[in-house]
Amino acid sequence: MSAEPRPGKRAVRALICLPTYNERENIEPMLRALGDALGRDDLVLVIDDNSPDGTGELAERLAASVGRVRVEVLHRRRKEGLGPAYLAGFRRALELGAELVLTMDCDFSHDPHDVPRLIAAAQEADVVLGSRSAAGGIDNRTLGRRLISSGGSLYARTILGLPVRDATAGFKCVRREVLERVALDAIHSKGYAFNIELTYRAHHAGFHVVEQPITFTDRAAGGSKMSWTILLEALRTVPSLRLAALAGRL
Repeated sequence: MSAEPRPGKRAVRALICLPTYNERENIEPMLRALGDALGRDDLVLVIDDNSPDGTGELAERLAASVGRVRVEVLHRRRKEGLGPAYLAGFRRALELGAELVLTMDCDFSHDPHDVPRLIAAAQEADVVLGSRSAAGGIDNRTLGRRLISSGGSLYARTILGLPVRDATAGFKCVRREVLERVALDAIHSKGYAFNIELTYRAHHAGFHVVEQPITFTDRAAGGSKMSWTILLEALRTVPSLRLAALAGRL
């Protein structure tokens, strides 16, 4: 189902959800790169969790000067984690009538030039994962970070039966029908477990999930948001999702 744009508003083809917290060094080059990669019917939604370094305010100033793509900034009152930020972005995307909704990081670990490839792949699939583990994918992070991600993906695939290699992928393109069907209010993951949960809920609902190989690179500027709290949440979330599915509560 495709929503009609509001009167006076141009239709949105693809909307990029770009969550930020203290990404001042990255926001301008990222918005300019997305401006080159996207078209006039696309929109970048910066979701800023009240960054102390002024990322949200800088994004507002840049919105009128980053090329042909439209930019909107969603200011949130406090830092609540990746999951709540993305959910706020999804609701805004549905309100605007976006046909495709993408999630990606602002630190250039996800290459903005790969966005058109994910969008093109979504013509034949419901969920497209930018995968570090699919054939042709490259993960340029440290060995420790690669082991955490590959271990997390193996853990999720084994328990949930997900037919993907990179179950923790956060670079996604999702058709609006997926977000309309999946119970967004039931998603409570706050950290990177959100990436696993969204993919699993889409797969469990019968949507077609595919992987596109990407090159993943460690951030060059700013600090990582990874923590033990985030890792422990993922460890708890995966079996709870499996139990909810078995009980018919997904």
